[in-house]
Formats: sequence, C-alpha cells, structure tokens
Amino acid sequence: MSVENYRSLRSIRMDLGPVNLFVGANGTGKSNLYRSVQLIRMAAEGQFARAIAEEGGIFSAMWSGRLPRHKKARIRLAAEIVDAQSGLIYSYSIVAGFRPAKAAAGFSHEAQIKEEEITINTGRRPHVVMQRKGGHISVRDENGRMVDYPDQVMTSETALFLLGDAGHYPEISTLRHIIGQWRFYYGFRSDGDSPLRMPCLAITAPMLDEDGTNIAAVLATLAHTRQDTVDLDRAVHDAFDGAALSIPEPEEYARFGLILPEFPNRLFQPRELSDGQIRFLALAAALLSYRRPPFIALNEPEASLHPDMIPALAQMIARASEDSQIWVVTHSQALADAISQRCGVNARTVIRQHGATWIEGMTLTGRMEHDDED
Repeated sequence: MSVENYRSLRSIRMDLGPVNLFVGANGTGKSNLYRSVQLIRMAAEGQFARAIAEEGGIFSAMWSGRLPRHKKARIRLAAEIVDAQSGLIYSYSIVAGFRPAKAAAGFSHEAQIKEEEITINTGRRPHVVMQRKGGHISVRDENGRMVDYPDQVMTSETALFLLGDAGHYPEISTLRHIIGQWRFYYGFRSDGDSPLRMPCLAITAPMLDEDGTNIAAVLATLAHTRQDTVDLDRAVHDAFDGAALSIPEPEEYARFGLILPEFPNRLFQPRELSDGQIRFLALAAALLSYRRPPFIALNEPEASLHPDMIPALAQMIARASEDSQIWVVTHSQALADAISQRCGVNARTVIRQHGATWIEGMTLTGRMEHDDED
C-alpha cells in the first residue's frame, strides 16, 4: 500500500504481510495509517467523499505541510490486492483534491475525485481495466478495448463503486466485492445502550458487523450452525478465569450470557458485564466468526481490557491470521509482544519524522531494514 498527503502521512509506502502490527506513542499517526486503508474500503462502497466529510472535509484531511511548487495538493491512496481464489493481482489507486475555484460541481469542502485506476496482473504483464481523469472514465470492454463509460459521473463518486455495481464489468465487480469484505473494528461501544448488550434478530451471521450489532447472532451461528466453539470457549475460559459462554438456540432473537466460575448457578446477561468483558466478547466474535473476512483491522483493541485478557486476545489474533490478513494498531507493548511471540512478526514502531508519520527502520522503498539483512 502507499499513501500521499493524507493527514500526517506525507508519503509512505509499505510492504504488508499476513500480520501487520503497529505500535507508537500518541500523536504519531498510527490511526491515520489505519484510516487510510479504511478509505479504500469506503471508495469501494461509494462512501469515500462522505468519509472525508465526516472527518472534517478535504481541508482537514489534506497534508498541511509544505509541498514542492510543481506538486498539486492531492491525496493519493493505492493498494495491491490479491484475489485468493484466482491468484490475480489487482492494483487500485484513487487521487482526490480540492474543488477548482470556479467549478460549479460539488461543494467547497467536499473531496473531489481527480483520478482512479485499476490494473490487473495475470502473471504475464499488468493491463489497465479502468482509468479515470476527472469526470471522464475509460473502461476495458469484453473485447479488451478501452472505451468511454457512457454515463455521467459526479466529482464525488468513485468509479470503483459505480462500475463495480453496474453488473457489466465482472473484474471490477470482483475487486469491489473483495474490498467490501474488509472489516475495521475500532472502539466498540460498551455503554448501557450498546448494541453489544442487546439481543438481535436470529439471522445466520457469518461475520461480525463493524458496530457489533449482530454479536449474538454471530455467536449463535458458531454454536448451532457450525457446532464448533472450541476456539471461542478456550478464549473465554482463558480471558475470564474459567468462565463459560451460554448460547441458547435462537428463536425469534439470538441471545447469550456468561457463567462465571465463582457463581456457577448464575447466568450473567450482556447488560451486566463490565466494559472489558463485553468488548472482549465482541473481539472474539470478530476474530473467531464462522467466516472470517479476508482483511481484519483492529485499532487499539486493548482498550478497556484487563491486562490478564491480553494473552487470550493475542491468541485469537494468531488464530484469525490463519485465514485473514491482520492489521493491528496498539498502544500496548504487552499486546504487541504477545502478538509478536505467537505470530512470529516484528512490531513496526510508528514515529514522527520531520513532522510526518514514518515507520522506524523502514526504507524509502517500503521494506524494513531487518528484512534486507535477512
């Protein structure tokens, strides 16, 4: 992946592995790294401009440091994405900037899409599938020729979403589907009205919603559809000193409760659990679900967790990494050490360098110095 001119990310490129672990002090820009990947998912969902608006608009999202005179102020995000089923390598990039002073389209604080491109590498050479410049889109047709996309596109709309949703471009639809399955889990609510504490409609749930709304259905799917809760039971037992989950077979609604070893005859409902307990169960549902997403990003998953829960969390992350690519941003050195030990990866230390976010020990090509030594 690579990012330019997004918040504190002046220009950064990283080679990513199966488990990507980031640690660093407050204010170094760890969450901006996480957010930049999330913006690619938002582009696939047609929510890129909205996501930028929700964080203050294009003026807030743009790198505020000095740029070379010949460079226009542009946010650029790019990623290489491997389709595990076909082995094809997709490359997607999106460039966004300000509305021109005299332009009538769009609003002044709205992110304007300037460029997009999708290429596919089949193993011989990459070929362009879609290319966008401003409002003009060229797309590869069934005969392999680049033709103009006939419909009008707004400056805030992403071509990845429009063409991927149109049904006429299967390669773009596949890429949109892959990215759309990525999941980003950050800051589960744990207040009394949190969706984590509520029953939910009994609908088979292969993976956890990002806000945790369907947690009870995810747990019920593991217990009664897969009929395999070995990993889940072990995680709960280890995190809560021998506790056990109770997951009754759903009727109209799915529910769950926790049985603590000191009160073996008492079922604790979700509304009675502590913030740390309910958040750990949400992380368990995210990481041990029936069908794991191809990419799972966790931002500060240790928040509100008791230190005794950290080993169990690290073990769940290691288990999930067998099927999913993992991205973890954490303040906790204990969690970083536990993940490193279980997954055999080195944590990347996020720092500020010349006012911009950087990775300690990373070369300009995106490789880590210790990788070059190996």
